[in-house]
This record gives sequence, structure tokens and C-alpha cells, in this order.
Amino acid sequence: MAHIDYFFSTLSPFAYLAGTRAEEIAARHGATLTYKPMDIIALFGRTGGTPPAERHPSRQDYRLQELARQSTKTGLPLTLQPAHFPTNPAPSSYAIIAAQDTGGGDLGALVHSILRACWAEERDIADDAVVRECLSGAGFDPDLANRGLLSGAETYAANTEEAVERGVFGSPFYVVDSGQKFWGQDRLPDLDAHLAGDL
Repeated sequence: MAHIDYFFSTLSPFAYLAGTRAEEIAARHGATLTYKPMDIIALFGRTGGTPPAERHPSRQDYRLQELARQSTKTGLPLTLQPAHFPTNPAPSSYAIIAAQDTGGGDLGALVHSILRACWAEERDIADDAVVRECLSGAGFDPDLANRGLLSGAETYAANTEEAVERGVFGSPFYVVDSGQKFWGQDRLPDLDAHLAGDL
């Protein structure tokens, strides 16, 4: 059985545009999936990346055009400049970590609802009420938002370290136990093909 480690930031518009396709691909191939929320800004600093706001204007302009195109292609509505971006990704990341450790709900739905809250619903994913609502909507105990904060912080930091060590440099990023890596929601068809043995 194949396994996929899914490294992502809850601030990533491209992770939002992945929707729940990684979950669908994993299910189709009987693969397991582990969610690894990470600190994307720290990752950029250690792997040669630049935060969007610090990029050259030509790169910022291209990013906005690409986001608009990908939103159209995926059918997922997206606000190019959401009201609460950037915000603190830690609370939502800790909640995902706690939910994964506890179980009992739909992790894919939780991750997507948090990303959707930021990129389509103009909500602040650092707000406790927003995180609790996302947890509840995905079938988890909303009190997970306030539990295991130290453990969540430790895992979040460890995920970021692991990302650096394993050659991850962006979000979303999928690493298969075969050693193959796939960066970006637009590479999900390639992940699908790889798991099918065609690529």
C-alpha cells in the first residue's frame, strides 16, 4: 500500500485549489495520507523561496493571473486578495494536527474548509470561532481548537524541519513513499498517474 505525506500551509491558495483531489486519488489507489501542516514562511527562508509580498512585482502579477486561471479550471471560487491574508496560520495548523491525532472526523474536509474559509469566504483562520466551526463541520470535537497546543506547536515545528530535510520547498507538496515528489495542485494528475504505475 502506497503512502503519501502531504506538506502544506493553511495560508496557501494553491493548497486550497487542490480541493479534495489528493484524498480522492489516495482512495482510488488504496494509499494512506498523512497531513503535515508546516510554517511556509520559515520553509521559504530555508529553501531559497521568497514570501509573496517580497517578490518582484512581475512575479506578484503573474501569481495573481495564475490563481485566477486555476480557480476557473478547478471551479473553486477564490478571492485574489482576501481580507485576512496574511494571518497567523498556527491555530488552524494546530487544530488539524490535533484532529489527525484524535480521529473521528473527515480530515480532508477539515483541511479544505479551513483553506476555503481564508480564500473564498473572507474569514480569519486565526480566529478561534472560525477554527471551531471548521472542526465541527468536519465531524470533530470543536474543543480540539484549545487542546494539545504545546503538542501541536511541537509537531508543526517538526513538520517544517522534516519538510526541509525531505526536499519540500512549497505548498502543496506531496511526497510518496516511493521517493517521488509532486509540487503544486497542478501536479495532482501526475501523482495519480504515478500511483497507477503509469508515471
